[in-house]
Amino acid sequence: MGKFVIKMPDVGEGVAEAELVEWHVKPGDPVREDMVLAAVMTDKATVEIPSPVDGVVLWLGAEIGDIVAVKAPLLRIEIAGEDEAAAEEPLSAATEMIAKAEPVLNKPVEAKPIAVAKAVEPEKPAGRPAIREPVERPLASPAVRLRAQEAGVDLRQVSATGPAGRITHDDLDQFVARGAQPVAVPAGLARKTATEEIKVTGLRRRIAEKMRLASSRIPHITYVEEVDVTDLEDLRATMNAGRKPDQPKLTILPFLMRVLVKTLGEQPGVNATFDDDAGIVTRYSAVHIGIATQTPSGLMVPVVRHAEARSIWDSAAELTRLSDAARNGTAAREELSGSTITITSLGALGGIVTTPIINHPEVAIVGVNKILMRPVWDGTQFIPRKIMNLSSSFDHRIVDGWDAAVFVQRIKALIETPALIFIEG
Repeated sequence: MGKFVIKMPDVGEGVAEAELVEWHVKPGDPVREDMVLAAVMTDKATVEIPSPVDGVVLWLGAEIGDIVAVKAPLLRIEIAGEDEAAAEEPLSAATEMIAKAEPVLNKPVEAKPIAVAKAVEPEKPAGRPAIREPVERPLASPAVRLRAQEAGVDLRQVSATGPAGRITHDDLDQFVARGAQPVAVPAGLARKTATEEIKVTGLRRRIAEKMRLASSRIPHITYVEEVDVTDLEDLRATMNAGRKPDQPKLTILPFLMRVLVKTLGEQPGVNATFDDDAGIVTRYSAVHIGIATQTPSGLMVPVVRHAEARSIWDSAAELTRLSDAARNGTAAREELSGSTITITSLGALGGIVTTPIINHPEVAIVGVNKILMRPVWDGTQFIPRKIMNLSSSFDHRIVDGWDAAVFVQRIKALIETPALIFIEG
């Protein structure tokens, strides 16, 4: 029998290393050609590594969460033959499989706990008397009750020698010394001591690194404004009622996307990215809007490209397509990068104010909050109106507070008079 060494393949142009996020085999497992052995991640892309040979796994060269360099030994397989071979570019068939996997690289990977400490159940001494039904509340000082509670002693079982049948510290000490039976605590009230350690790997690690980068390098300024969305919501309901069978249902996001297109045309400094290492701000005429999307494996930001060239209906259809692709793990790499500004929406969960973190290297993010029915004074009386807060954050190195306020106020004006959204020029 011989040995075959599989090395970390080249999973992308310019990629020197990748994170191991999942093993599909363990030492001793039989494998067959083209069987998936492991999954690695780089830049939010998950790539499955197939076996180029039949054999039995002898050794794994990394643990989940390890960063493995390209061409580093990944695992060793026992194969028929006498010589040891090394798959530095895991055979042509395996390389072709990896290449074919590129369009669907973002497969969610479930993080697995690496250690679980189980709660230790106290031993139950045999032959102890059962707890007596209480006839009356035992008499004891608060200090004695506290000690009994901490020791798990039922004071109804303790013989009292103090005045008027009061249980003393000596009574409690003698009872414990004889070996008291712990109090039977209802299961729902039992103390829990188990812990669970989950290693941060894969997409969750990428999210953590992205948030740390944004928080440490971008001085945020967050501006919150109330917006009356009553008329916009009426318009949205009317358009949904008259939509065609092939048209998606409209949420508030496609309207906000069109609002951003008009506003960014007037303030191009917000539709930008900042390379703080090179000291260069890049402004874009195209509006590529990232939509923060919660998926089973963590937060992703699919990008609606060229929102400036899309209608309300087209924006809604593309938003639905990309969000579904992100959630089911079929979004392509290019669909998860290249945004020039991001929208994040937690309003469906009920938040009224948020402090969104900018998607580095962008310079702005717009947050949508919960819509509330509130009384608004119109000069003569209070009337019910639908009010929503916009919570927007800006990179204060690039966007001054005044410009941030002007930007949000323009968004407010367009939303509160939705006919303006559809007027060109």
